[in-house]
Amino acid sequence: MSLSQRELDDLKLVLSETVKKFLGFSENSLVSAALNCISKGYDKQKTVDKLSALLDSSQASHFADKIYSVYEDYRATSRQSKHKKRKEDGEENRDGRVKKRRFMDDDEAATIPGPGTPSPGALTAEKIKEMMENARRELQERKAQLGIQPSSAPPAPPQPSVPPMPVGGHTVGAGMLAQSQQAMTDAMMKAKRAAELQAQIQARLSGLAGMSLPGMPPMPQMPPMGGGMQPMPLKQGVPAAKPTPVILNEHGQTIDAKTGQAIQLTHHTPTLKANIRAIRRAQFKGLIEKPPEEIADSKFFDPRVGVKGAVRPRRGFKFHERGKFEQLGQRLRAKAQLERLQTEIAQTAKRTGIASAAKLATIAPKKEIQEGEVPDIEWWDSFIVSKDSYDTVPKSIERGSVEGITNLVEHPIQLKPPADPTKEIAIPVYLTKKERKKLRRQSRQEAQRELQEKIRIGLAPQPEPKVRMANLMRVLGTEAVQDPTKVEAHVRAQMAKRQRAHEEANAARKLTTEQRRDKKIRKIKEDTSLGVNVAVYRVRDLSNQSHKFKIETNAKQLFMTGFVVLYKDCNVVVVEGGPKQQRKFKRLMLHRIKWSEGQKHAKDE
Repeated sequence: MSLSQRELDDLKLVLSETVKKFLGFSENSLVSAALNCISKGYDKQKTVDKLSALLDSSQASHFADKIYSVYEDYRATSRQSKHKKRKEDGEENRDGRVKKRRFMDDDEAATIPGPGTPSPGALTAEKIKEMMENARRELQERKAQLGIQPSSAPPAPPQPSVPPMPVGGHTVGAGMLAQSQQAMTDAMMKAKRAAELQAQIQARLSGLAGMSLPGMPPMPQMPPMGGGMQPMPLKQGVPAAKPTPVILNEHGQTIDAKTGQAIQLTHHTPTLKANIRAIRRAQFKGLIEKPPEEIADSKFFDPRVGVKGAVRPRRGFKFHERGKFEQLGQRLRAKAQLERLQTEIAQTAKRTGIASAAKLATIAPKKEIQEGEVPDIEWWDSFIVSKDSYDTVPKSIERGSVEGITNLVEHPIQLKPPADPTKEIAIPVYLTKKERKKLRRQSRQEAQRELQEKIRIGLAPQPEPKVRMANLMRVLGTEAVQDPTKVEAHVRAQMAKRQRAHEEANAARKLTTEQRRDKKIRKIKEDTSLGVNVAVYRVRDLSNQSHKFKIETNAKQLFMTGFVVLYKDCNVVVVEGGPKQQRKFKRLMLHRIKWSEGQKHAKDE
């Protein structure tokens, strides 16, 4: 049976609850197995066989019964919900069709009624005219208060108002009321802003003698709607701010006409679109938030791995901000200057004696002090104060009276650890068996191609045919039949020649006796120039001569140095060498030598 993804998800939740009730805890593997059996349409017996791998036989049979009962309930519930939803959808579609038909019938049957009585809340033409007259009267009163000359331009005629269209004895004013009020409010606000702007321009230009702006009559200020803040009246006789008169001197510079001082005019500089976009990104960077990613909550999500998008990102120009590289250069110069100052301070410290003072301060005092005894003065203070005890030290010390203290800080020179290698140790690369075979095959093929090339151009003779006793008849043919004895002797001589050449090549590759000895010594010896490992062994009884011989011989064979101190009850063996040599010698001392052999012989005697 085929189930949709939504049904599988719902069924998975139901099965998870069933497993939790059956076992007492949730088990994802059991839920997945049960869901797989249902989705594939297994019968009860096959489901029991599948579940037997996770449960006992009795539990598997009981759990299979529960699974199928739950599945039957889920199917019945889903069928009921689907049927109910289909029924509701049919009713909605039927209601929609009925409503649409009724609407069409009403529209067709509608007729234009005659004029009726307007509603009390509707705007009629008389009300609009009355409102315009009141507004014009207030403008005239306000203009008289401010002392502004009335404009010579005739007032704009009021816009004719369209009376509401009565329908069925009622005016259609409910929808047009809000629109008319909104239009009136917008017109009043625009007229108010234009009047304020004209008043400001007239106030600034009123100081200029005999100059007026042609074609632009002064407009009175409209009072604010709703009883807002009243504008301040202009004071008579007070001149408005005038622009500074400027002229050009003989050098072409802009100067003040009254004072003669140079004036720097602000010039408009065009702004690049890249800078505008950068400012806009900086302003709205904090407002844009990334949507939460559900994949981040996954168990197998790794945030370090970048996910490539399906669409290649757009490549654009990357502009650097102004002054970025200047700041980088300043940082580099400051760092170089700091290093130079540190070098000068170190050289000055050497000249002033701070370094030698630090060395002298490490010297212990000659006076022996018992453990737990408090000294009269500590040795690190005695060098600076140069007193015998703290009682003689004054409470206030002047800066010039103390020797060895300056405002310089001594930084010790960083030394390289002596045990670190001078060169980096290269880790050898070991090839696998297949890689070695492949490398050998390629090298042989290259040598064979080189030989064939030499034969082709005549630098090497053509090799004789490789004849053996098994293939001499196939290679030589009639020559073998004519004189078989001669052919056999020739073939055997050729075979002996090839064998001899092979043995000579092997012998040439072999190491000589000196080379083998040097190779063994090179494998045993270790580099002790950077550090030497020293081991000390304590032996109670070293009277047995064989033990002495083994210790001495193995130390020579391992190329180790050291000595042996013999005493009746305490013998000490000290050896020096590398880590590998020490490991071999330790095995000799702790495992290979049987220290109890000498004691057994003494008891037997």
